[in-house]
Amino acid sequence: MNIGILGSGNVGGTLGRRWAQTGHQVVFGTRDPSADEIKRLVSQSGATARAATLAEAAKDCEVLLLATPWGATKEVLNGLGDLSGKILIDATNPLRPRLDGLELGTTTSAAEQVAGWAAGANVVKAFNTVGFNIMANPAFSGGKPVMFVCGDDADAKRIAKQLADELGFEGVDAGPLTQARLLEPFALLWISLALSFGLGRDIAFKLLRR
Repeated sequence: MNIGILGSGNVGGTLGRRWAQTGHQVVFGTRDPSADEIKRLVSQSGATARAATLAEAAKDCEVLLLATPWGATKEVLNGLGDLSGKILIDATNPLRPRLDGLELGTTTSAAEQVAGWAAGANVVKAFNTVGFNIMANPAFSGGKPVMFVCGDDADAKRIAKQLADELGFEGVDAGPLTQARLLEPFALLWISLALSFGLGRDIAFKLLRR
């Protein structure tokens, strides 16, 4: 499939590179497609990857990954034009600058804000609950780490789950988009355990069933 990456930092760069290496057509959307770091990213990703402006990536691809810093997200989405019918996978987290809490929660979520800013898009929350290093290599001796996805469109969730499964996660449908109110604090749990409470970044969560 054609996947547009909106935001080519750690998360967007890692996921885009891996999806390109599995054979998807990937467009890295960026403010400056000619920047040296973007050229390196495209080169590392292989023949199925290219760079374009954010608006071009959004126009050319049916599936979009939103991996922008939270503070820039509204501005980026406002510059993309009509996103009606697009699958928009929201990997953002509304983190405070010091990573000590969330700017939104309880009664709404970043994903619900994104859905309001990207009118007509089928928004799915996913790829927000582990660090980019786990996205680069989700292999653990104890089995596959879980990647929860939530959204209001069944086909969009199916695509997000498929993309998670292809990378080595166990994609799990966590319900409607309002469940992002739980998944975003869940991301903060990973961050706090990894960075503040001594567990380090090589951790992930697994779903056990009896």
